[in-house]
Amino acid sequence: MSKSLRLSEKWFRRGLWLVALVFAGFLIGLGGTIVGDLPKVEAPLRVDDFLDKPAAQALRSQVQAARQAEQEAQTALEQAQLQRSKTRSESQSARETFNNWLATRSVTQRAEHDPDVLARTQALDALKQAERTTQQAVEAQQQAALDARQAAAAAQARLSTLEAAGYEKLNAERRKVELRVFLYRLALTLPLLVVAGWLFVKKRKSTYWPFVWGFIFFALFAFFVELVPYLPSYGGYVRYVVGIAITALVGRYAILALNRYLERQKQAESLPDQQRRKELGYDVALARLAKSVCPGCERPVDLKNDKIDFCPHCGIGLFDHCGHCSTRKSSFARFCHACGTGAQASQSTEPGHSPVTPA
Repeated sequence: MSKSLRLSEKWFRRGLWLVALVFAGFLIGLGGTIVGDLPKVEAPLRVDDFLDKPAAQALRSQVQAARQAEQEAQTALEQAQLQRSKTRSESQSARETFNNWLATRSVTQRAEHDPDVLARTQALDALKQAERTTQQAVEAQQQAALDARQAAAAAQARLSTLEAAGYEKLNAERRKVELRVFLYRLALTLPLLVVAGWLFVKKRKSTYWPFVWGFIFFALFAFFVELVPYLPSYGGYVRYVVGIAITALVGRYAILALNRYLERQKQAESLPDQQRRKELGYDVALARLAKSVCPGCERPVDLKNDKIDFCPHCGIGLFDHCGHCSTRKSSFARFCHACGTGAQASQSTEPGHSPVTPA
């Protein structure tokens, strides 16, 4: 139809479409903010909300105490190991010194009666005893660390079992919350889609059509873009069912619209030629002629053939002759393109009659 519009009207229409898009953009921004904030109506969920809180707190305290005891035992173990290494080094050094002293000393009497030998032997025994003592301290701290670690593991296992049941309840409740939030979104967007459908059917050609189309774009975006990502999956069944339902509704509307259109066309083609012309809009007729189709039945017609004056499909007149200058012209033109005479003032020639000769 754009070829039949005036130049100013084309730009005005483009500007109005821009208004529709801008209006839809602001509505989409507002709707997106509202839809995004809908989850805030539900209280945030935590696993502690689904646990036996006294039992969970007791187990967590046990785990914390056992971890602390393990850490302290590990620190003490490191100190004991350091002391063991020190005494072991001192004992080894003293034994090497004693062996060297024995090797270089000239023994003149029995070793058990030698005071120096006895003193050095007693010193070595003391160092060995100290080494055994530090070894026992290391083993004790190792045992303490092991006991603390096992106690922490046992308490953590009981806590994990308790939390596992809590997480199951938490996940179940989260699914319920997601479903409720989706229903909130659906309750918000579905009426918008219904209103948009009503506007499309009733008001899309009204004076304020830019706002109508802007609202339609907004409703479609809100439903199919902002709502669909939050659609519960349930293994994909819901998405497929919703897709089938939407396709069925759109397909049904398209089929009914096509049948209504064909019925209207059939009724229109049965009307007299003049009545059909009155029901056809001027801009609609020019737009269809620009596409080389019949304005009455919308079937292709070779309009460049100067021998075709009537549609071979529905019989509506496509060309006639000016009653003033006899020039062949479009029967839908309001004025003769050759002499400018108005179509109402001129008399079109009938089939089989000669055109009126100009005075």
